[in-house]
Amino acid sequence: MTGFEGSYTVMVTPFTEGGDSIDVPSLKRFVDWQIAEGVPGLVPLGSTGEFLSVNGDERAEVVETVVNQSAGRIPVVIGTADERTENSIAFSRDAERMGADGVMIVPPYYSSPTDDELFIHYKRIAEAISIPVMVYNNPNTANVDLSPALIARMADVDNILYIKESSGDISRVRQINHLCGDKMTVFAGYDPWESIRLGAKGYVSVFGNILPRLSADLYTLSARDETAREALDLYQLVIPLMDAISGDLYVSATKAALRLIGMSTGDPRPPRLPLPEANVAALRQVLSELDVLDEKAA
Repeated sequence: MTGFEGSYTVMVTPFTEGGDSIDVPSLKRFVDWQIAEGVPGLVPLGSTGEFLSVNGDERAEVVETVVNQSAGRIPVVIGTADERTENSIAFSRDAERMGADGVMIVPPYYSSPTDDELFIHYKRIAEAISIPVMVYNNPNTANVDLSPALIARMADVDNILYIKESSGDISRVRQINHLCGDKMTVFAGYDPWESIRLGAKGYVSVFGNILPRLSADLYTLSARDETAREALDLYQLVIPLMDAISGDLYVSATKAALRLIGMSTGDPRPPRLPLPEANVAALRQVLSELDVLDEKAA
């Protein structure tokens, strides 16, 4: 695989009714649909994929299914985060062994590690595998903020090549590019149009679960000066959906939206609950205005 670029969908994990197991047929269909819609990469077992809500056997089942179904058509970057370094190393090695093209790792999300602890955590993981590491900065959920200076330090580790930047500070794209040069490629986590125009080379997209072709096009158009205005118009069109599936209920909202467009992936696992009906009604209106609502499913 060449370098990662474009709008990668951070995938939901389909569960069977009642949430007892992974819905493998649904997962295979979802992968094929995403690829057919032009998505250039997939990220299973991220936050949207409820990585904390699957056991070890299910984790392996998701990785194997997505990698095999993708069959080398597009890169697959597996979420391999864990609070313990040794566990993240094991998950990352498993992902590489099963054919993944890279791993994405949010920092340990409870212990509030220091910069030195974070550096060693990521360095040990990167040195344990030969596929690229995408660092994931999301201080809202991980309880730590990976500063541009720390990212520049990590960029000197050969295998740490990407960062998903989700701090909400658009200037981070410029700062990381300035400090790291071509040693680190930035993927946006939020604010894709603005981040891409500032130099991000990718977008890890939640709304790509629902509108994969539009998500893929948003990056392609935003990255070109001659189509940046067209991209902005597209971005404005999809902002209501991005807002509707953001916040604390983002997993429940994304799965509810998929059901409304006729692509059900089951409910989220507890402690998450299905989206409240008032939110579903608002989401239904947004999808109706985008003309993607499946009347039978709705």
